[in-house]
Amino acid sequence: MRLYPLLAVIVLIGFAVMSFNPIDKGEENENTFVNKGLSDFKNRLDQLKSDVYKFSDDQISIEELRNSLSATRNSFKEIEFYIAYHYPEFTKTHLNAAPLFHIEAAGTSAYTLPPEGLQVLDELIFSDEAADEKDKIKTITDFLYNSYSSFYLSTVKNGLSRGNNKTLPLRIELIRIYTLGVTGFDTPGSLNISEEASHALTGIKKYINDDAYFKNYNVQKANQVLTEGISYLSANKDFETFDRIEFYKKYIQPLYEEFGKWDGREDDLKEFSGWNVKSKNLFSSDFLDPYFYTLLQSSEDNADLRSLGKSIFYDQNLSQNGKMSCAACHLQENAFTDLKAKSPSNVEGKTVLRNSPSLYNAVFAKRFFYDLRAFYLEQQAEHVIYNDDEFNTSYEDIIKKLKTKPEYKKAFRSAFKDGKINKENFSKALSSYAASLYSFDSDFDRFMRNEKDVSDDVKKGYNLFMGKANCATCHFAPHFSGLVPPFFNENESEVLGVTTKPINQLPIELDSDLGRGNSPVKKEKSWIYDYSFKTVTVRNIALTKPYFHNGAFNTLEEVMDFYNEGGGEGLGLKMKNQTLPPDKLELTKTEIKQVIAFLNSLTDISRAK
Repeated sequence: MRLYPLLAVIVLIGFAVMSFNPIDKGEENENTFVNKGLSDFKNRLDQLKSDVYKFSDDQISIEELRNSLSATRNSFKEIEFYIAYHYPEFTKTHLNAAPLFHIEAAGTSAYTLPPEGLQVLDELIFSDEAADEKDKIKTITDFLYNSYSSFYLSTVKNGLSRGNNKTLPLRIELIRIYTLGVTGFDTPGSLNISEEASHALTGIKKYINDDAYFKNYNVQKANQVLTEGISYLSANKDFETFDRIEFYKKYIQPLYEEFGKWDGREDDLKEFSGWNVKSKNLFSSDFLDPYFYTLLQSSEDNADLRSLGKSIFYDQNLSQNGKMSCAACHLQENAFTDLKAKSPSNVEGKTVLRNSPSLYNAVFAKRFFYDLRAFYLEQQAEHVIYNDDEFNTSYEDIIKKLKTKPEYKKAFRSAFKDGKINKENFSKALSSYAASLYSFDSDFDRFMRNEKDVSDDVKKGYNLFMGKANCATCHFAPHFSGLVPPFFNENESEVLGVTTKPINQLPIELDSDLGRGNSPVKKEKSWIYDYSFKTVTVRNIALTKPYFHNGAFNTLEEVMDFYNEGGGEGLGLKMKNQTLPPDKLELTKTEIKQVIAFLNSLTDISRAK
């Protein structure tokens, strides 16, 4: 991991200033607990900086430094619900960023920056190489200290909310604890998941008992569940044996639902997050709002529109040669895939560049295609329409064809008030159908909603997926894709070092497709995206073989073997920026079967019509 101190400091200062967008100051800072929490975190950072320099001079041990970092992180966790809600970008970028290089825009330019913040320090200080990384630890600590000092000294209130809704930050923190906390995503080095989750719940408990806002609500039940949850975390500290099912059902979900009763207003989140505030369960079918991810509004959608979209989806005549439809690569009987390594193009004997992903739940994304080149669902269709190897046509030609068909004239009149056959209405119809292809009613979803039971292997597989197997740090619950919680408004791509064939077939070679590294999105041109591909959902994965962007892996066992070895880098391939940890997972054959049992329990195609 390389650092560029001078450039990073310059850019950091610029972004720290740019991140503040003045809005109403509100009354939030009048809360005693919030003020004390912010002050305590600042004091912990002061101590951490001092301890880092002492460690650099061999004045304290690595254990003392680790204890100092843990105390700092715990202090942050108690106030995280507030900081991360009101200052989401600042928190994500500077305070608690993932330990990966990232792109930051500044005007019309973009910079590739090294990682910074508490997660990075957790990974470094709890590593076996900490003694050899003293300068790096000092540099990142200085970044963190200076960044938070700028934030802490600012008198300008910013962020999502004007302080009108104080339960939303708490519900978002519950999502964060479960999807990023207990999976180890937030603690890549220490894996102190129980300790940090305990402090997060403690912060919530203190807040609801301190702030006058909550005097309007009966906090007795919440206090009881919080107290019991904190006790549970104290008694269950082992990362690998931690039961994420029990923790969810007994503590996270009851609190999530209870806080939802207190105040369900969407506040300023509607335009910012795909999370549906009105949902009662992370595994309910309405947890995410499909219309957040499309240009189509919910008020515009209807059965006639979906029916029209379905007709368009299956119409081969709309392609240039009259032989290709959307369904040519996305067959309903195969969970809207085609079971081929790479889909056939419109040219005889030629394929398209990559494997055809399932359309089930595909609407829940802010970026589309394996290389993330499309920014919304409608733009994805546009790329297919103009692609020489696919539809090889244009909107103009498609609209002309539609206007010659009486059945389409009737369908457009039924679906739209203006009845116009044009690009905008065409796109809305296709989006309506694609957006309807989602479901969260698999056996596992129903189990997490206490509607049915699943096998012990499924339960063990889920805990492995969320823990030891390290799957959920990229395939985030509950969508199990790279749609990043807790706001679900951005997509991650990962560098895995995918090989040309399963690893039991020699020689082991890196697939040559650069993925996002060849994306036409110019502002994201960077070496960190070479061989990087979108993290798609693993829902319905049992039906969507072959796997990965190149379709080179035919079974889930082959996929698990690849991950078990630490991806391409773990297999000995030279990778500049593999985001998948190269360490071997040490999963046994039994554990691999259990993970696959869980993956199979995510099968659900009930909404297709």
